[in-house]
Amino acid sequence: MTDGDAHRVDVRREGHVLVVSMRRERRRNAVDRAMADALDAALNLLDDDDDLWVGVLTGTPTVFCAGSDLTAGGDYVTERGGEYGVVRRRRRTPLIAAVEGPALGGGLEIVLACDLVVAGADARFGLPEVTIGVVPTCGALFRGPRALPLNLARELILVGDPFDARRAYEAGLVNVLTETGGALDGALALAVRICRNAPSAVRACL
Repeated sequence: MTDGDAHRVDVRREGHVLVVSMRRERRRNAVDRAMADALDAALNLLDDDDDLWVGVLTGTPTVFCAGSDLTAGGDYVTERGGEYGVVRRRRRTPLIAAVEGPALGGGLEIVLACDLVVAGADARFGLPEVTIGVVPTCGALFRGPRALPLNLARELILVGDPFDARRAYEAGLVNVLTETGGALDGALALAVRICRNAPSAVRACL
């Protein structure tokens, strides 16, 4: 699909797993109104369908998400999900981020809103907001220090430089590190492991 189409997100079922893929690669999967609504609808389905036990959220082979589409003018908030349809959502179903390429700004904030993270070796994580004079207000200021060692979170937020998948894995942000191109398969394998458990117990733990 081209960026001019309404289609922004692919959704498919694999057994009890829902795979949600952002599909605006030429815009680095930046989130506009249409993508936020599509992500919101997909995650509503994930939480509302009792036959879905785990979700996997991914991007395209070369980029996870660059955050906000600046042409959207901040119009990417949904009723149930908050920013991007994801960031302030109260979920009852586990969500795994499968990251290839950059997850920057709001893209990292989407990752931080997920429960588990699988990353390809080429993944990069960063919060460059301060370099353009803005603040990462879509969750990074409180989720970053929870998911990362405090000084690393401060470095991300205050310096603005990204770090690579290996450093993210060693810091504990990434649960599984794969070869480049292997993040989605790794996330699906992790989802299958979760699906071996009682879904009611998993939801209660979450």
